[in-house]
Amino acid sequence: QVQLVESGGGLVQAGGSLRLSCTASGRIYSVNGMAWYRQAPGNQRELVAGITDGGNTNYADSVKGRFTISRDNAKNTVYLQMNSLKPEDTAVYYCNAEVRSRIFSVGDPYWGQGTQVTVSE
Repeated sequence: QVQLVESGGGLVQAGGSLRLSCTASGRIYSVNGMAWYRQAPGNQRELVAGITDGGNTNYADSVKGRFTISRDNAKNTVYLQMNSLKPEDTAVYYCNAEVRSRIFSVGDPYWGQGTQVTVSE
């Protein structure tokens, strides 16, 4: 069907930067909205940033001004540039995409496997 594969997580010191990537592959006619979520231990999964197929974006208040979401529609890829990272940004980051597999189908949600981001003091 459809797979989302994330990359770019890792360990970084506070104040540093990381860039996450997520590429959708498989049976794809088009990709609607794409987003990044994160989940820290003991917390619920939360929306970090989202982007429509037209390029409109929205961000969680906690990351505004530090994170930037973007996408390459030709590559079915979404990015998350994370700057000025803080220890509280430590979490598993998940990619989400709404994918249409056929021309007249509605979009179905898909999730990536998650990538760990750890920010040390």
